Amino acid sequence: MTQIEKTFKPTESELEILSILWKNGPSTVRFVNDEMKQNKNVGYTTTLKLMQIMTEKGMVERVMEGRTHIYYALAKQEDTQVRMLDRLLEIAFGGSASKLVLQALGNHKTSDVELQEIKELIQKLEGDKR
Repeated sequence: MTQIEKTFKPTESELEILSILWKNGPSTVRFVNDEMKQNKNVGYTTTLKLMQIMTEKGMVERVMEGRTHIYYALAKQEDTQVRMLDRLLEIAFGGSASKLVLQALGNHKTSDVELQEIKELIQKLEGDKR
């Protein structure tokens, strides 16, 4: 992990772009812009500028394929999620993981599959303490 990856704090728009690249793999600005337009009104040049800035920050890499620029996410999804969660946990929940979990479960319809995964995690964590 580079120093940039360790310290970068993506904006909401940058995170949206990263999410599209993580989900769909390497993509053109046009594709990313079309995906973003499904949720909000955003122009092509705005998306292009954001992706150019993200390239400068080391979040994405741009490669020429013919006459087309293809963007690849350099920031790893799991690493980004961990950093953002740690930041959220400290800032919004005073470092309390239980407050964060209780808030998340109380404000979200949790599926049976998710509940089972949570139970298994709790059992694993309890087993690790023994």
